[in-house]
Amino acid sequence: MSKTRNELEQHLTDLGISFDVHEHPAVFTVEEAQQHCSHIQGCHCKNLFLKTKKKQLWLLVLEDNTSIDLKQLASLVGVKAWSFASPDRLMEHLGVTPGSVTPFALINDPDNNVNLAIESKVFEADSGNFHPLTNTATLNISTAGLRKFLQSTGHVPIEIDCD
Repeated sequence: MSKTRNELEQHLTDLGISFDVHEHPAVFTVEEAQQHCSHIQGCHCKNLFLKTKKKQLWLLVLEDNTSIDLKQLASLVGVKAWSFASPDRLMEHLGVTPGSVTPFALINDPDNNVNLAIESKVFEADSGNFHPLTNTATLNISTAGLRKFLQSTGHVPIEIDCD
């Protein structure tokens, strides 16, 4: 059963990770998020849930203004090609719906079926902004806190440079 936003926030608190939550209307695109979240300090991100032909699952976390070239991104992590995974697969593996994709959803992948790649710019920032399992809020967390959270889930990110 998927974790809830409250369970995620409790997990972060139990890990000693501080965070700020900003409520806003549901957002489904970077442009919509910018309308409600541009005032929040830190790196703003977009998150892609992808699959390969061999059924590998990937979560890509990119700075929100990074241009997306799926073929180039695939080569950065060593896969031949990939496509967007279905909403059903997203719910099955990460427990979230389209528009709510976030690295925090890895809390719902205890068997580490999802590979993780994060753009280096995200880790270079002091903090990052991600949905807390729902697209009606944005959670700001320090980069160190994000790393600690990922470690708690057993997911080791591949860092990629998209420039």
